[in-house]
Order: sequence, then C-alpha cells, then structure tokens
Amino acid sequence: MGQETVRGRKVVIHFDGARCIHSRNCVLRHPDVFVPNVEGEWIHPDAVSPEEVALIARLCPSGAIRYERIDGGEQEPAPVVNLVHLRENGPLAFHAPLQVAGRDEGFRATLCRCGLSKHKPFCDNSHAEGGFMASGERPAKESRPLAVRDGPLQVEPQKNGPLKVVGNLEIVTGTGHTIDRITETWLCRCGQSNNKPYCDGSHRKVGFEADGA
Repeated sequence: MGQETVRGRKVVIHFDGARCIHSRNCVLRHPDVFVPNVEGEWIHPDAVSPEEVALIARLCPSGAIRYERIDGGEQEPAPVVNLVHLRENGPLAFHAPLQVAGRDEGFRATLCRCGLSKHKPFCDNSHAEGGFMASGERPAKESRPLAVRDGPLQVEPQKNGPLKVVGNLEIVTGTGHTIDRITETWLCRCGQSNNKPYCDGSHRKVGFEADGA
C-alpha cells in the first residue's frame, strides 16, 4: 500500500502505507473514519470532527497517518518532550521533530530494531514474523535531567551499523518509565545486541547489512 491523500471539507488525511505497523489505533477507535476490509474508498475525513481526526493521527505511533487542517485550525504541534518508546518485541517509536537520514519525517516514526525490516530504517512488522524478542521494559540508567527536553532530533542510520541519535531525547519503556536521558547515543538496529536498546558492536559479529539511509 502506497501513499494516499484524502481531502475532506475541513481536514486532509495523509496515509503512508509503507510506514504503517498495524497498531490498529485508527480502525479500532474510529472505524467510521478508517473503514477496514473494504474495496475502494476507505478513509473518510468528514465522518468526525477535525479535532478527532487530529487525535487519531497523533495516536498513530508510526507517523503513517498525518493530518492537515484546512479550516484554520491548529496543525500538529511539536512535542514538549522528545521521547522514544521501546515497544515490546518491536520497534523504536520516536516522538520528536525528526530528521532521519537527513529527511524531515514529521513528529512520529517507528524505526526497526530487529534487523529484519525490508523498509529500513523503518519498521515493516517483520519482527512479528521473525519472532524477534526484546523487552520494552529494562532497568533505568542513572542520568541527569536534560536542560532542554525538546528541539530537533537527528537520526542517522550508520551503514551496516546502528542508529546514531543526536539531540535531546528521553528513552522510555513501553509502560512509560524513563530509563535514560541522552543528547547522543547509538541504538541497536541489527537485533543482536546484548545491551538493547543500545548498540554493543554485535552488528559486526553477525555481518549485519543495511544502507546508511
């Protein structure tokens, strides 16, 4: 499924099927807006208020759903705190003003940490088929509160290596506990690190291959 843009009277919905990780927040919360298992038109921006469309989009962890207010309403604001959630046995879910490999990726993205995605650096749900196991809950590290908690976040996939992350970021468990605060780190994306979510050099031992973009 590719990119779709559907224009309503007050709001435009942009959907990128390549980014979707099937969290199903959209079809479970509002099956009148995102109608599952139908042929033809399946996105209906006018089924609910623009505010509700905005909420649906903001609950999409992968950034597959974005909205654009055309009625003068508020566009999606940048987060007050930059976060990356460790999804249980799944990807890294970022919420920050993101530059990934030098490209503007909005405020939300789920990046592969199992090493199996065919759409790297983004997750494509290959972790489920591959039986990837990585806890979303890990002990906290000692870290100082960040002087600034928002701002641009640079994510640079290293060729055949980890994700280099530069910027203010809090690393958060799946249940919302902050375990680390960083301004620069390297996060595993080969799936083999013994110190997940951080890189420990295992990508070299296992011969991990991935472009730097």
